[in-house]
Amino acid sequence: MNFNQETKFGFLGRATIVAEGASLLRKILLIGLLSLTLEGIAVADEEEVPAPTVIDLSSLIGMERLIEQVADRQVIFVGETHDRYEHHLNQLAVIESQHARYPELAIGLEFFQQPFQPVLDDYVAGKINEAEFIRKTEYFERWSYDYRLYRPIFRYAREHGIPMIALNLEREITDQVKEGGLESLSEEQKARIPQQIDRDDKAYRQRLKKIYDMHPKGENSDFERFLDVQLLWDEGMAERAAAWFREHPEGHMVILAGVGHLIYGSGIPDRLRRRVPVSSAIVINAGAGTDVDPAIGDYLIMTQQQNLPPAGKLGVMLDVDSKPPEVSGFGHASGAEEAGVKKGDVILRIDNRKINSYTDIKLALMDKAVGEYVTIEVQRDALILGPTKHRMEVELR
Repeated sequence: MNFNQETKFGFLGRATIVAEGASLLRKILLIGLLSLTLEGIAVADEEEVPAPTVIDLSSLIGMERLIEQVADRQVIFVGETHDRYEHHLNQLAVIESQHARYPELAIGLEFFQQPFQPVLDDYVAGKINEAEFIRKTEYFERWSYDYRLYRPIFRYAREHGIPMIALNLEREITDQVKEGGLESLSEEQKARIPQQIDRDDKAYRQRLKKIYDMHPKGENSDFERFLDVQLLWDEGMAERAAAWFREHPEGHMVILAGVGHLIYGSGIPDRLRRRVPVSSAIVINAGAGTDVDPAIGDYLIMTQQQNLPPAGKLGVMLDVDSKPPEVSGFGHASGAEEAGVKKGDVILRIDNRKINSYTDIKLALMDKAVGEYVTIEVQRDALILGPTKHRMEVELR
């Protein structure tokens, strides 16, 4: 049974809480309210303490009602914590509902970079299989989160021919800005970045400054470059989505991105609306640190955590730049080490799959469970005999 509540005007403003289970919600709200209270105490000497946030638990809404309320919006932003499986299931529920209403629906994705759009098109069209899709998008090198978290969304898009739009700028550009600033970009790279970059949102800057200050700094760390990278991500994704809407002015899109790109509307949402006049809703999947704040978005979903079965691992550390990958160390209680794998071994095969890259290893193990055994073949350099090959059975842990 779902217990739902719309927040009172004047307390949570426009935001609506969507929850599954009253006891879960009460626990989360108590934590959230305590967090807000303590935060207020900490700054009491510096600024006025905000009034308490009150949530009426008798009028919560459920997912069905949420979906009904956002159905007429051209773009629905659904924020995620990347490694939370239930967040992706909620995203899929929104996609399924919108696709039933609008067959021309598209899905905008933070986790693919724009130059790989042809690969997404080929996957949706059925021209390449899942393994080729993963390889050609360089998924594990550029995103790295467990592919299984997103698999239901990708497969649904493929089965129904729903375009998936790669929103993000390529990492080569943002890495260059991080190291040398915008001025270090080549002319070709400068032509790839948005020409409109809005730097006037002071609250956006302040939130990012707090994040920046919380993390250790390297020798070349610089907040302005850090800010520029965030702006390039948000403006770049907004520009790509806007380009799609210019081609499909009556179209509909569900945009999936980390909550940090969506909260308060100041990441992608406002920057998209600045470019094209689209109706929208911001739906935030709540995580452990999510503030109960009326300005955070239009809807806040609180869901019981769901976990994928743990994937089986070899228990090795790899030099992923070597091809095939070389073992550089071992994790705790490594099944590979116990089976006889040694540091410096090069992994040639896992079961019947030839290994040429880190992605090959990820593909070989992606659907293997803890406790399963795989046969691996390694090449080992011997001082006198030269390279020798060895096969062994490894228990995944």
